[in-house]
Amino acid sequence: MIPDFPNIRHIRVFAQTVHHGSVSMAAAQCNLSQPAATQAIAKLETALETPLLLRGAGGLRATQAGALFARRVDTALALLASGARAALRLGAPAKASKRAFDHQITAAQLRALVAVGNSGSFTVAAHDLGLSQPSVHRAARTLEAVAGLALFNATAVGVELTPPAQVLAARVKLAAAELRQGLEEISLARGEENSSIVIGSMPLARTRIVPAAINDMIHASPSTQMRVVEGRYPELLRSLREGDIDCLIGALREPAPADDVTEEVLFDDPIEIVAGPRHPLVGKRNISLEDCLAYPWIAPPRETPAGQYIYNTLKIQELAQTPVRVVSSSLVVLRGLLGLGDYLTLISRQQIAVEEHTGMIVPLDVRLEGNRRAIGLTVRSAWRPTDRQAQFIDLLRKHASHNPSIATWLKLPQ
Repeated sequence: MIPDFPNIRHIRVFAQTVHHGSVSMAAAQCNLSQPAATQAIAKLETALETPLLLRGAGGLRATQAGALFARRVDTALALLASGARAALRLGAPAKASKRAFDHQITAAQLRALVAVGNSGSFTVAAHDLGLSQPSVHRAARTLEAVAGLALFNATAVGVELTPPAQVLAARVKLAAAELRQGLEEISLARGEENSSIVIGSMPLARTRIVPAAINDMIHASPSTQMRVVEGRYPELLRSLREGDIDCLIGALREPAPADDVTEEVLFDDPIEIVAGPRHPLVGKRNISLEDCLAYPWIAPPRETPAGQYIYNTLKIQELAQTPVRVVSSSLVVLRGLLGLGDYLTLISRQQIAVEEHTGMIVPLDVRLEGNRRAIGLTVRSAWRPTDRQAQFIDLLRKHASHNPSIATWLKLPQ
């Protein structure tokens, strides 16, 4: 996602005006004339289509929308400042080691930074931004000059961000997410609905919890747009930490994967050994694990919670010959293979509840120990959800706590 920043100088003047209650003091802090500072605020209010400041006996004060936006602006500017400091520490240029270059950067430069980082190409970045390639190249190189750092490296296949640029781009995206939330809060404050919620969802949550919560959210707030992003856990986690998605729903990791995210358990879910309907073990009682290991297995990837259970608890890799013949977490692949041969796999009952109800996949009577995993919500620790985002999180909690059987949820006959 490429950030669409408001003018950074304008939001900086606005923030200083709210803090000091005075345009003249804000102008001094931003090294501008008072007329220029007044014009910056007026342009920001025009761009946002709402008044942000009111003049009273004690000076200027923020409107309701202005107060909401000021909180987001403060966080966004702090993120840009910390990103600049972190980039300087990594780059360690002698002449620029103490320069606060975040006061000199522009929205165009930051958009170019993120777009090039996302695409690995100035040409593709220009296409994504709807600009000419020379314009994007110029913005990127100007940012390098302002920072006093090398931010872009040419490679055999394109362009990559240097380590200082990577840490700066990550903070830029978080700042953009904060401002995006601020714009949504302004929209709600003036009685309009312009909200969006971006969810990272892993397979189990997609089967019931997320659809149910989305359905309730759309009925409660018809103008809210929901976007569900699917993918592997590492990519979803990175998108969460960089602000591209708002929350991540699925199997939790123990311990938490990073110190800047917080996990919340919604419910515990067992994983069990399952087979196709014609498997020789279907219908038998008290099946041993040894019986199961005599058949070919479809194993989930090792880095997943189910994969960790297979390797760390069942220790399937210590067998003289591994029964694992396929590695996949795709439910489509599982359905196809389980129907074609005597394969077994380990999976959540909820994840295959529809297939179990229709008889396509059958759980086996195998006793497993320690096979429950925590399903829940992962968010950025510093995340402050908008009212709509908080409403959606509450709906997720509600549906997770009810946790009805899949047959009840789909209104299928028991």
